[in-house]
Amino acid sequence: MLRLLADGAAEPVSTTHARVERDSDAELLDAYSRAVMGAVERVGPAVAHLEVWGPAPETRGRRQRRPGAGGSPREATGSGSGFLFTPDGFMLTNSHVVERATRVRATFADGVSCGAEIVGRDPDTDLAVLRVDAPAVAPATLGDSTRLRPGQLVVAIGNPLGFASTVTSGIVSALGRTMRSQNGRPIDAVIQTDAALNPGNSGGALADSRGRVVGINTAVAGVGLGLAVPINDTTQRIVAQLMSDGRVRRAYIGVAGGPRPVPPQARASAGSDTSVEVVEVVEGGPADRAGLRPEDLILAVDDTQATRVEDLQRLMGADLIGVPVTVRLLRAGRPLEVELVPAELD
Repeated sequence: MLRLLADGAAEPVSTTHARVERDSDAELLDAYSRAVMGAVERVGPAVAHLEVWGPAPETRGRRQRRPGAGGSPREATGSGSGFLFTPDGFMLTNSHVVERATRVRATFADGVSCGAEIVGRDPDTDLAVLRVDAPAVAPATLGDSTRLRPGQLVVAIGNPLGFASTVTSGIVSALGRTMRSQNGRPIDAVIQTDAALNPGNSGGALADSRGRVVGINTAVAGVGLGLAVPINDTTQRIVAQLMSDGRVRRAYIGVAGGPRPVPPQARASAGSDTSVEVVEVVEGGPADRAGLRPEDLILAVDDTQATRVEDLQRLMGADLIGVPVTVRLLRAGRPLEVELVPAELD
């Protein structure tokens, strides 16, 4: 079949379809590029390269000496990323980026460089807040990671391997992942993305197509597998505590434990197949004072099931410090309720 053109010539309809498809593909690619460029224009100026100096680690009884720009021969140097999120100079990064840091310097995309003060760190969530003299750049806008969907476009901006202001893009590969912090506590609702991340991206911004920061790039789990701490209500509460107090308050009950199946004969009354077995009780701690013993099986705290160690850790927020709670457990197969008062974790 032929199609008549304006000049009277004819062309096969298949050729017309091919040209229309090419034009459509070009439009889609152009829209993708515009979305990425728009996100970079909004967030990029607020992202900084962080240079970090700290005590050099001991190596075979002698100090490593790795002098860096502005660093003494007895200091080790490292680097990462961070981004401005308030007009008065507060920045977000990963806790592990500034761990043991004695000095931090932030360099923005426009070349402006300044010292950065560590306001507070929370290793349990791998978050840290820094502060710099307010630079003449607009802060990034924090978004809401709970609105993300798998397949959604995201843009990572950071300084991998020392290459400043590097932009990569990809999609949200999965949501709701869990990873462990350096302290072993679980970090929930982690974002998985295939946007390329490398060492030095840690602490940088993960933005959506509207240029809102929805995550803090924190780990490279494999080729095409990057992880980011989400920007959600929990994260923002932690950031607020770091800004006001410099730390995050948490409760503890003073036990070490591990997973243990509930005996079959007790499962109906326990309401669960699994429990947290008390392996060790900290002497003088809340659990010790309340009479918990090794081999007790913890089932719940108040009305919330605690069938894994992670469940207990998540429950121990600042709101439970000094507040009596009821621990439901099994002792030698028999149900028991014990009241204890969680203390504040140092």
